[in-house]
Order: sequence, then structure tokens, then C-alpha cells
Amino acid sequence: MCNMTFEETSGDNSSERMESVAKALEEILSSALPQGCITVGVYEAAKALNVDPDNVVLCLLAADGEEDVALQIHFTLIQAFCCENDINILRVSNMRRLAEILGGVKPGAEAMDLHCILVTNPQSALWKDPALSKVNRFCTDCRCLDQWVPVVNLPDR
Repeated sequence: MCNMTFEETSGDNSSERMESVAKALEEILSSALPQGCITVGVYEAAKALNVDPDNVVLCLLAADGEEDVALQIHFTLIQAFCCENDINILRVSNMRRLAEILGGVKPGAEAMDLHCILVTNPQSALWKDPALSKVNRFCTDCRCLDQWVPVVNLPDR
């Protein structure tokens, strides 16, 4: 069921909503990280999706215009798998900000593969996060407008 009004799909209200969703996404990542509920990297994400797809609550894919054909194939396969398993997907631009949220690159450590990130449920209980509800509602509304993988820009701080 689509519940977006015309005002929400165009104009200033849309940009305000996009900012709200970006802020909610930052909250989700910031709270999931210390709980160990983040999987970073295309290959790691593919393995996690294969092992326990029911535990994944959100899939983030880079929207940085990468021209790597192999990476695009992985994106297509991950998107198809997520759609088939009712996992919400977002394309995220501003990879620098994403790296900041996830703790950045530690000196002497290998750079993180931020092309694909999964957010999973904590093992202890179902996660009832209002920020996650907001992002999930946004994804559902976008699908109603035939935008299956919406793009969210994380603003610089």
C-alpha cells in the first residue's frame, strides 16, 4: 500500500524528508556498529546473506558511480537477492561520510570496502528502532513509486 502524498514526492517537503531519512540512516549505523550488527564489504555481505538472510534488516550499496564491471554484477546479484527476501536496499552517496560514521580507516589498517554494508538484527531480541522504521517506510514508499533502490545522500558534518 502506498501512503505517500503528492507533496511528499515533490518540492521542499521531499528534500526535508530526504534529510530526515539520511539522519535516520546515520542513527541506525551509529547504534548498530557497537552492537556488532554491521557487515562491511561485498564478499562479506554476500556470505552473510547466504548464511542468514532473515537476520538482515537493511542493505546499503555505494552510489559512487563505480565503473568496475565485476562490482556491478555483485550489486545486481545482491539487489536481486534482497528483493527476493524482502530486505530493504538503499544506494548511499558520500562514501567519505559513511566511512566517518563507521569509524574511518585506522592507521596501518586496510581500507574498508564500503561498496556494500548490511545491517542485521542484534541476536538478543528484535530491534525496534524508530530510525529503522523511518528508513523502512521510506523504502516502501519509494517502491510504490517504482523506485526500487532509492539513493540517499549523507550530508557532511
